[in-house]
Amino acid sequence: MKLISYRLSGQDSWGAAIDGQVIDLAVVTGLPTLAAFLGSSAFASREALVTGRTPVAAYDAVELLPVIPQPEKIVCAVRNYMDHHHEAVSAGLKVELSEQPPIFLRVWRSQCAHNAPIVRPKVSESLDWEGELAVVIGQGGRNIPESEAFAHVAGYSCYNDASVREWQFHAKQIAAGKNFESTGGFGPWLVTADEIDPKRHLKLEVRLNGEVVQSGDTGQMIFGIAKLISYASTIFTLAPGDVIVTGTPSGVGFSRKPPRFMKAGDVCEVQIEGIGLLRNPIVDQV
Repeated sequence: MKLISYRLSGQDSWGAAIDGQVIDLAVVTGLPTLAAFLGSSAFASREALVTGRTPVAAYDAVELLPVIPQPEKIVCAVRNYMDHHHEAVSAGLKVELSEQPPIFLRVWRSQCAHNAPIVRPKVSESLDWEGELAVVIGQGGRNIPESEAFAHVAGYSCYNDASVREWQFHAKQIAAGKNFESTGGFGPWLVTADEIDPKRHLKLEVRLNGEVVQSGDTGQMIFGIAKLISYASTIFTLAPGDVIVTGTPSGVGFSRKPPRFMKAGDVCEVQIEGIGLLRNPIVDQV
């Protein structure tokens, strides 16, 4: 099932996208957000909840919000594809492989929805693309063993973990370049975990103005989904709706010769097999 957060007639809500129509589930369940639904007992009955319901609107008629508009945590993996690690080294970064997953946190205000603009801030001309698989937590927990990690996954989505490069490189900690407002594309929907075999390697492709700039698959991760969930849950309790952004393959703009970055008027698309396509136009901050 595809689950979305959306705005209609000025009101924020959430529901299911089915056959080009939107079934509102907020009123049906009494739950205020999609994140709350993912952590509730009602999530297991989602198929029954949509059966026979009258759509509230066509899918194309609603304004999509980030899949989880205000997650408690957005945990992002750093250089989690070997080819991306190698291109970073080739580009002159002094980075080494670590025994545990290097991570950082995004804030929710840094996100933007499918079809919403990614905003290049006034202070930079080095806005880079990073197509990534997003894993959304359903049942939360602490100290989750890797063997049990997938039982905590509600579903998957597309993410563009766009980077403001020179701010990312101000210090060894990269979070400054990852948290400008409206730089993290997230959408268009959550595909529930029952539709994706945990062992399946999903093709991931990023296109800038129709040109393929990244192409890989999720089997190339250095640290897999189960490891990322287990590691993050050792540090803090994972909550329903938390987002684990799993890293990007090679092909980012800063490693090119000469470097290439997104600018106003560009359109960046992240497409992941079995999930869908996230599209964001690029605009300049006003």
